[in-house]
Amino acid sequence: MASGEPRAKKLRLSDEKKEKKTPEKKTPEKTPESSRKPPTKLGPNSLFGMGNPLLDISAVVDKDFLEKYGLKPNDQILAEDKHKALFDEIVKKFKVEYHAGGATQNSIKIAQWMIQDPHKVCTFFGCIGEDKFGEILKQKSEEAHVDAYYYEQTEEPTGTCAACITGDNRSLVANLAAANCYKKDKHLDLKENWKLVEKAKVYYIAGFFLTVSLESILKVAKHASENNKLFTLNLSAPFISQFFKDALMEVMPYVDVLFGNETEAATFSKEQGFQTEDIEEIAKKAEALPKVNKKRPRIVVFTQGKDGTIMTKGGDKVETFPVLKIDQKDIVDTNGAGDAFVGGFLSELVQDKELEQCVKAGHYAANIIIRRAGCTFPEKPDFH
Repeated sequence: MASGEPRAKKLRLSDEKKEKKTPEKKTPEKTPESSRKPPTKLGPNSLFGMGNPLLDISAVVDKDFLEKYGLKPNDQILAEDKHKALFDEIVKKFKVEYHAGGATQNSIKIAQWMIQDPHKVCTFFGCIGEDKFGEILKQKSEEAHVDAYYYEQTEEPTGTCAACITGDNRSLVANLAAANCYKKDKHLDLKENWKLVEKAKVYYIAGFFLTVSLESILKVAKHASENNKLFTLNLSAPFISQFFKDALMEVMPYVDVLFGNETEAATFSKEQGFQTEDIEEIAKKAEALPKVNKKRPRIVVFTQGKDGTIMTKGGDKVETFPVLKIDQKDIVDTNGAGDAFVGGFLSELVQDKELEQCVKAGHYAANIIIRRAGCTFPEKPDFH
């Protein structure tokens, strides 16, 4: 792990009041390390995610393929009509790899990988099509040991994201398609599905899903708040704070942990009229926004790429955590870093670990993912 980790007072996101500590006796068996609380035993469906499932299709392509579809070598775009044929052509013409993708699904998948056992600690809801890509997505979720319950429909095909690789560059083309079609009444409200929501104790939704089904997010967020469970949300992209501000602020009172990066934080501050560009001040002001469940303080966590991650600690306290050092030449692809950080963080949060430990796990997961192409990982983590 990185040296110089802050020796912070241990924080738990809990509604329990701390007992007043008696002066510590200097006996070896009572060191903080040996008296650390063991992790909570996890059961299936403890961590719930809901979002836009995409099947990631990655392939090494040639320049002609990029030119044919008007793609830049290193870019992220939403598919237009002229890109529709791309998804079939890339599969026919090149050797492809498939992965379960989409922001929330990535984080849930990484949380399950960090946890390892038992399988299916993580549940995921989202919408896919009844088609070949949907079947592959189900298979990939199964391989990742995630308990995925997809709403399947025939109006739109399964959402896909083509990663067109040329040398060190990746051109990403996302076609949300079915991911946009999630329906609360057709899926979330069904008795057997809602039971899975009730089983969870931590919930995570990326801000992108605000563009799809605000009513679904609110139903889950209110359930979490009313039952003193943890509801977490990601700002996800600057356009969410800009163009979906009303939806975002409808959900914000239920948010126990808010994630974002420095760019998203800056846009959020501007849109909220915080009148500051200082990331620590933005975090404090976001923490202080109205909150329904008063038993828990809101925690705000903002990543800043290679710079330290900042986290609020209640009141006016903000702490910075250095990220793990990495040689520039070892970085393969930073696209999944944010999703990986959240996945690592959630894997410890669902086990009731201290928040400092959650950040450490987030940094570890992000450090692993940026060394590989796409949001992929080795068979087992090596996190302690």
